Amino acid sequence: MTRVITIASGKGGTGKTTLTANLGIALAKAGKKVLLVDADVAMANLSLILGMQSSPITLHDVLLGESQVHDSIYDGPSGLHFIPSGLSLDNYKRVDSERLAGIIASVAEQYDFVLMDAAAGIEKNVLSALSAAQETLLVTMPTSPAIADALKTKIVAQRLGSKVIGVVINFVMDEKGEISKSECSSILELPVYGAVPYDPEVRKSFMQQKVLPVIARKPDSIAAKELQKVASRLIGVQMNEVETKQKGKGFFSKFTSIFRRNKK
Repeated sequence: MTRVITIASGKGGTGKTTLTANLGIALAKAGKKVLLVDADVAMANLSLILGMQSSPITLHDVLLGESQVHDSIYDGPSGLHFIPSGLSLDNYKRVDSERLAGIIASVAEQYDFVLMDAAAGIEKNVLSALSAAQETLLVTMPTSPAIADALKTKIVAQRLGSKVIGVVINFVMDEKGEISKSECSSILELPVYGAVPYDPEVRKSFMQQKVLPVIARKPDSIAAKELQKVASRLIGVQMNEVETKQKGKGFFSKFTSIFRRNKK
């Protein structure tokens, strides 16, 4: 059964696109058929991280009805497939992102995993990416603003019918004032799929002559090892196994609790 998962954050700069690329490679290395989709039609970056920014036909062309979806699928690292989004601002203004769900549905059955990299925020294109997936995986940083935005994104995803399966905490530095893994899980009422430490090797992956995500370039790095654990959990966890354990905590109480935590 295909799992279509949107990777979303609410807040920009959480490393969501980097996570998408690395998880895709990890799943492909594990023998899964994987399709990555750059659903950030305004600020496409996934193709840059994969080193595939010269792809001639993109999701823009498909959303505009000018190309077929199969023409926009390219071979990526480690055997995964990839649908890039275009870099043209003129095309972005004309695309109909509401067509995304139908486009994904038309190819999803060919894969074990379809991972969509959503834009930050909760504007129209993000809503389309959330609506197009049965599941959502949140990405956050261990800070109050990032977790507050993740909480809002969780609520929006659930209202759109997407099952929010868990959260990945990125850029963990174990500094004073960071919100702990257990606190993050409690606030979001979600299991933590991984806590990825800050690792200079991730940044170095973007600075090579040939850009390649860290899990392929430096698989023994501390970030790559944690990313592998996240991928392993995705493979091993079925949709109906992830259930919210905490009940009765309202949105505003959760939203304000993380700010009170930082003031102590």
